[in-house]
Amino acid sequence: MKINSLPCHLLTLKLITIVWVLGLSSACTPDEDDSRIDPIIFSRLLEEEKVKSNILKREINYAVLLPENYNKTTDSFPVVYLLHGYGDNQSAWYKFGLIEYYSDLNATQNGSMIFVMPQAFNTYYVNKYNGIYPYMDFLTSELVPLIDSLFRTKKDKSQRAVMGYSMGGYGALILPVMNPEVFSVSVPLSMSFRTDEQYIVESQTTFDNQWASVFGGYGAVGTERLTDYFLQHSPFHFFSDDDILKYSSLKFFIDCGDDEESLSITNGELHNLLKNKSIAHEYRVRNGGHSWDYWKKSLPEALKFISAGFLNVDYPQKPDPILIENPLTTDKYLLQEFSGENIQLGIYKPQNYNTDTNLYPAIFIFHDYENYSRSENALKLLSVLHDKMLNGKLPQSLIFEIPVTNQKITAEVFSSIMQEIRMNYRLKPNFDGLILMGNKRGGLLASSLILEFPATFNGCFLFDASLEQEVMVAPDQFYYVEVSDKADMPERNFNLYRKLRENGNEYEYRVHQGTTDFESTLFGINESVSYLSKKLKNL
Repeated sequence: MKINSLPCHLLTLKLITIVWVLGLSSACTPDEDDSRIDPIIFSRLLEEEKVKSNILKREINYAVLLPENYNKTTDSFPVVYLLHGYGDNQSAWYKFGLIEYYSDLNATQNGSMIFVMPQAFNTYYVNKYNGIYPYMDFLTSELVPLIDSLFRTKKDKSQRAVMGYSMGGYGALILPVMNPEVFSVSVPLSMSFRTDEQYIVESQTTFDNQWASVFGGYGAVGTERLTDYFLQHSPFHFFSDDDILKYSSLKFFIDCGDDEESLSITNGELHNLLKNKSIAHEYRVRNGGHSWDYWKKSLPEALKFISAGFLNVDYPQKPDPILIENPLTTDKYLLQEFSGENIQLGIYKPQNYNTDTNLYPAIFIFHDYENYSRSENALKLLSVLHDKMLNGKLPQSLIFEIPVTNQKITAEVFSSIMQEIRMNYRLKPNFDGLILMGNKRGGLLASSLILEFPATFNGCFLFDASLEQEVMVAPDQFYYVEVSDKADMPERNFNLYRKLRENGNEYEYRVHQGTTDFESTLFGINESVSYLSKKLKNL
């Protein structure tokens, strides 16, 4: 019986059971029923674990979630350290994050893991600047060895990950960066930190209470807040170093919602920096803000990324191709010469167009097919939208596919195209279900034409748009901006997002897995369907 491999609380329970059985053996005869002896009950979730820290000179609480099959095997398991946010404690991940549910959701594909949830107060998971409370030292020098001694863990940096939200998101970044010999996978969710500019303008109360106690500078204003200790712990400084090889063994997955008050700017700036420094990472932006609703939706892919890190396999560069149940056939796609210019439009008419007299919403797509076949890509693009119309996710709509070539489509040319289309097709009135859309160079064209026709369209949808450095924004116009996380010059779409926020526009901003190829455009359009539907319905 290997009782040494059991955690302390289970070991105690085992010994109590042994003593109880020995005590009963002298009083019971072989004929007596000994079924009253209760078996040891295996508990996956250990909520009230404690460790006496010599470093912190106090007791620290932590929780552990063991794999479902932990008591049925002698296997060892990789470990994920789950870090809570500012003001929370070690219970947050199992009470509100439902980590047991999400860990089991795809356990067959991701493999089983041990999750450790330590109490961290408001330390930001670093050693405080004055040396009084060295929390990082506790976690790496005391807690990690303790966990390895109590549980069947894989005792190697390649089998340890850190994931956290908000303050814990910063911890999930800084712990592997400063301790690459301990951790190899970093998953910050809505990482709470500040760029230098954000740090300088933080309110005095927030700065003194939340930041100065950790990084120093209590009462400081302006650039005096940028203490040496803060700069040493700022990803906007240590990732700017020329020596980036030190981070090559780490795997980063960063995720932050587009409705965050300031953290979406922090995380977006970090993504831009990492991309421009060629530091490998994954970056995601979805709809949502600073809440468990957002973080729980992050978990399936985050755990998949962690699993790939533990297995030391490359994470896929692209998402799975989208499935089209009802692909469009060529007879539904009409090519028509525009009489005023040497432009051939692709035209899609919805199912009942030829049998009714209704006015229809319309999508005008500026299609950048680059060096690929226009007809093949247009058919794929229209198939995505056609499929959504057939299954009721989009209203029946006209689609006008306009190829993007070296011929420049000016506002005057587009005005003529619109006039001819209105003469020949039954469109709804201006600003009533009319959408501009574009990919790559077509996105740049759509972003410029929406400025010229703000009263015509009620939505501008951009996918991997090849934007200029500075993009003007149409006032009171809705923008949907989606870009792949491997896009070149990511700051350009990000700057458009920032400007939309500053101007008070209605917007949605997304960054998805992938590279800037045509599959990324299809993925983006597929993801935008619910918003596209609202704008086509003029909601």
